[in-house]
Amino acid sequence: MRLFIDTGSVAEVEEVAAWGVLSGATTNPTLLAKEQGDPGDILRRICDLVDGPVSAEVVSGDSGGMVEEGRALAALHDHVIVKVPFSRAGLAATRELTSHGHRVNMTLVFSASQALLAAEAGATYVSCFMGRLDDIGVDSTAVLEEIVGALRPGAVTAQVLAASLRHPMHATIAARLGCEVATVPGKVLEQMLVHPLTEAGVERFGTDWRARPEFGAWLEELVRSSKVALS
Repeated sequence: MRLFIDTGSVAEVEEVAAWGVLSGATTNPTLLAKEQGDPGDILRRICDLVDGPVSAEVVSGDSGGMVEEGRALAALHDHVIVKVPFSRAGLAATRELTSHGHRVNMTLVFSASQALLAAEAGATYVSCFMGRLDDIGVDSTAVLEEIVGALRPGAVTAQVLAASLRHPMHATIAARLGCEVATVPGKVLEQMLVHPLTEAGVERFGTDWRARPEFGAWLEELVRSSKVALS
């Protein structure tokens, strides 16, 4: 499963991209509205940083407006994926955009039946919001499993994208269910780093290494020799 970051913050993308784990990003009008600066510049910078798909969302409520906005957003950068909300108008816009070669991420999908319609309209990604389902007492795991199960037997090319991840377990569940992508907020990616045994193990190794100063001198010499050999 590939990991995208869900954010509108260039600084956040810069930090996490340095880990080497990102394959793309998703944004939305709410996230971009929180940031200072031109949204187009922000989107282009994020595209360059992740070097992969970046979803940019339309805001129009009618299909014609969605198509016009989608084309304009797609022109910002080759990596831009047009993000369209699920609706009658959204389906029509998705068909029009994809027929002209634009990739679409259909968002706000909350059932397998909606996912089937989105895939049939030509969406590249179908985004299911796990956290929002949990908020209303619906089992997001069961819904996501139904969506994956409905799309895969027919060899549908639309990829299932798990969104609205609230904690690391959501990412694990999405991976286990076979989602192609999970888009994860920066704070949840930070939480995925942490485990007390990892921290304790690093501290133990450091303590043991410092107990033998000659080992440190040996490693420093090894690094120096390596640099000389490569120069």
